[in-house]
Amino acid sequence: MQPLETTDSCCNVIHEDTVTQVREAAMDEQAVTDLAAIFAALGDPTRVRIIRALSVSEMCVCDLAAALEMTQSAVSHQLRLLRNMRIIKRRKSGRMNYYSLDDEHILTLFETGLHHVTHR
Repeated sequence: MQPLETTDSCCNVIHEDTVTQVREAAMDEQAVTDLAAIFAALGDPTRVRIIRALSVSEMCVCDLAAALEMTQSAVSHQLRLLRNMRIIKRRKSGRMNYYSLDDEHILTLFETGLHHVTHR
């Protein structure tokens, strides 16, 4: 643990119990990095549109491209990024690849964010 420093002039007292509690609840660096990467992926409007589409139905690249009015190449590029981050998964059926959300956690995260931005 780092020593406590008082660089802000908000108060002259460090609340040791609170600081200790927060430090004990701190995430490990790998979890911090992985979570930040998920939010970064969700920070791109194109990927948000893809996630929204896949929250409705499993889809192939050509259907996604048509639904989102994008090229198959652009959609494929985004799908590759989302797959590498375990946000979506691929199912092969013969020569076709179908994409869907990786699990319910991604759907919950997406729906919670959507609810937040549409809540008035």
